[in-house]
Amino acid sequence: MHLSSNQIRLTNVSLVRLKKGKKRFEIACYKNKVLEWRSGIETDLDEVLQIPNVFLNVSKGQTAPSADLAKAFGKDKPVQEIILEILNKGELQVGEKERAAQLDRVHAEVISIVASKLVDPRTKRVYTTGMIDKALDMLSSQAHQQQQQQGNGDNNKKGGAETGSGTGTPATGDDAEAKPRTKDHLWTGVVTTKSAKSQALEAMKALIAHQPIPVTRARMRLRITCSTNVLKQAVKAAAKGGDVEGGEQKAPGTVKDKILNFIEQVDTQDVVGSEWEVVGFVEPGAFKGLSDFVGNETKGQGRVEVLDMAVMHED
Repeated sequence: MHLSSNQIRLTNVSLVRLKKGKKRFEIACYKNKVLEWRSGIETDLDEVLQIPNVFLNVSKGQTAPSADLAKAFGKDKPVQEIILEILNKGELQVGEKERAAQLDRVHAEVISIVASKLVDPRTKRVYTTGMIDKALDMLSSQAHQQQQQQGNGDNNKKGGAETGSGTGTPATGDDAEAKPRTKDHLWTGVVTTKSAKSQALEAMKALIAHQPIPVTRARMRLRITCSTNVLKQAVKAAAKGGDVEGGEQKAPGTVKDKILNFIEQVDTQDVVGSEWEVVGFVEPGAFKGLSDFVGNETKGQGRVEVLDMAVMHED
């Protein structure tokens, strides 16, 4: 009876599997929670894991022996750290229909993000999601063809290493320089193992690098003015939307630091009398956070002015 109830409890399970060394390790998670964890929506591990154990085979209830875990992950590594490694790096095992539905969801989200952040440099207008989708399809087709050609080229080299130029030096030099470029910003399509935000960033880099349609990053050009007597004040609370994605930058300590933290590229910065002025480029998504912060923290002694809604700005 115990086995039966356990099997029933695990019918709604999502498996995450990681091969480490010569063995495969599995953890049992609740459906839909793995992607939420990886995208940062879910932060409570207890809400993700059905059972806080590492298994060799979840469906058979076969837990991984301590000796196997120590050999694969390190002698003194705590089980929770091992679970986190499998959860973050492992392959999510899902059924065909569920995989297709997940792929569709992530695909739609990626296209939506990309379409909101890129513009046509000639008109400064955003593209439709359909246009972005077609452009990325073109890139993924090219990338797959390129990979296939490289694979054939590698096979030809193995079979006929003596063919080509006599010395081989010029060709080798060219190849050495060309290969990194061909691998840069290749777009091979959406996957379910990465977050939509990170894939959207990869997609934008690929579109900008290869230009299947004319695109550039959309940037707002703003002028922020603020009384100098509030610039050095400590920030009272974090402004919503003001944190940099991924937490790469540490929290700024002053009002001036925080304002500059929103700006991707400073154009001009000056102090005139008792007023500080900065002009710079800001991603449209950061505008509200910056505007709210200036309104709340400067007590009316600062303002944000839009100079251009969609500036052509190359990174």
